[in-house]
Amino acid sequence: MTVATQDGALSGERAAPGPAPLAPRARLWPSLGAVYRAQLSRARVARIPLLFVATFQSIGIMVMLRGVVHAGDGEAARAVVAGSSVLVVAFVALNLLAQYFGQLRASGGLDHYATLPVPPAAVVLGAAGAYASFTVPGTLVTAVTGCLLFHLTLTNLWVLVLVVPLSGAALSGLGAALGLLAPRQEIATLLGQLGMSAALLLGVLPASHMPAPVSWARDALPSTYGVEAFARTFAGRSATDWPAVFADLSVCAAVGIASLALATWSYRRAACR
Repeated sequence: MTVATQDGALSGERAAPGPAPLAPRARLWPSLGAVYRAQLSRARVARIPLLFVATFQSIGIMVMLRGVVHAGDGEAARAVVAGSSVLVVAFVALNLLAQYFGQLRASGGLDHYATLPVPPAAVVLGAAGAYASFTVPGTLVTAVTGCLLFHLTLTNLWVLVLVVPLSGAALSGLGAALGLLAPRQEIATLLGQLGMSAALLLGVLPASHMPAPVSWARDALPSTYGVEAFARTFAGRSATDWPAVFADLSVCAAVGIASLALATWSYRRAACR
């Protein structure tokens, strides 16, 4: 026999079970590793030919400029080699990543990532890291070829271990943001191409040869500080101004953090639409 309580419920009846609790959201670093591995395996076949194109393009620019720039430890030779090396990073991390996220947004691929229990930062950082990883061999080949072509020292090429990830982070964040904020896929492709062209035109020429307005635009380009840091190391181990090198790398790191934060915000904005 059931007995009615004061709140109208029946003591002999069981309360309806509530909804099952959701699984906890995945943490950032495990999610980042999973997205990075997935993107790396997915893009390996398609991106290797494009990496070859980026490397061949940068070496071709150095060969062309060798006809007008004298070999030796001069400002112009250092700028050509450093700018051409970082251009490989710009081609992959900025241009291709802008196209990838523009295509992902246009095709509805963001809806797939939005259903996964991973933080938005893991998606952006994982994709950016995978694309930036493809630039390491091309950048090294371009730098070695440029040093031999312009008779520069190979002593401090180890600084690429810092230049590539920091420049790659800054350019990857910018490329992802361009792809996610562009209203159409074609606009994302155009913006990626314009960004790579800016890295080409402003990165391989010495700063002292540019007029003031162009120098201001050069200072606003994230990859400039990676180029400057790398170019300073061609003076040799003892003559290199290492405080200036690490100052440029610090600026590059700060810009990279800001650009990746912008890309994460852009991802949230695009995924919620």
